[in-house]
Amino acid sequence: MTLSGVFVPLVTPFDEAGAVAVDALDRLAREVLDDGATGLVALGTTGEPAALTDAERRTVLDVVGRVCRERSAPLLVGANTRAELVALADSGATAALCAVPAFLRPGEDGVVAHFATLTGPVPLVVYHVPYRTGQPLSAGAIRRLAALPGVVGIKHAVGSVDADTMDLLTNPPADFAVLGGDDVFISPMLALGAHGGILASAHFATRRFADLVDAWHTDPPRARALSAPLTAGAAALFAAPNPTLVKAVLHARGRIPTPAVRLPLLAPDPTLVDAAVRAW
Repeated sequence: MTLSGVFVPLVTPFDEAGAVAVDALDRLAREVLDDGATGLVALGTTGEPAALTDAERRTVLDVVGRVCRERSAPLLVGANTRAELVALADSGATAALCAVPAFLRPGEDGVVAHFATLTGPVPLVVYHVPYRTGQPLSAGAIRRLAALPGVVGIKHAVGSVDADTMDLLTNPPADFAVLGGDDVFISPMLALGAHGGILASAHFATRRFADLVDAWHTDPPRARALSAPLTAGAAALFAAPNPTLVKAVLHARGRIPTPAVRLPLLAPDPTLVDAAVRAW
């Protein structure tokens, strides 16, 4: 299994009473798949999973999982512990999106050993985001992770296209998906050979993001033309903590009932909301 294309990490919309807006979540899932997304991510960072109750997380997984089953679309689910992974075994999830351990900075050997203990219940996609976790990984360490049975890919979000990114994409592991996770860097990642992206910005203009992935593999001049407005739009959406602006624009477009986020997130500055709305 090599994952490719555009995966949309869905927001968790809330209604006026503060509950999960189930109908809006179902509608969002269907809209982005209809518009060209390859698959969906449930309970990723964009979905605010840490702010949800256990029951709410089950509701989100049930809704998004049902849509993916109906559409035969792959589903990634955010999960970071052995217990969470075991619970996913019968959920129909294609893979779990599992973050490199944060804050502890266990070193590369510790990261590899950690993921070795998690393999088995479901395939794993490593979520590598060192500016959040504090733990960098070299291209060599990523290749060691790729060699673990059941580790099928990586969400690669290092905040740049650095030397290790170049090294990894110059000689990628076989049968291992490299998915760009920094929306503003998705074009250079694809140009270097990434298989696709996990992109919060693809709540909007999903078809253009899907076309961007295809074009970098088949028609680079067209890909360059597509890139500039999508990159600018992504930058506007990430001018405040994610998913505050994504939700604000979705609400402004009438796609979710409120723009509400839960603490510790706060509503974004209205000036940034206006800029993001204009960008999309």
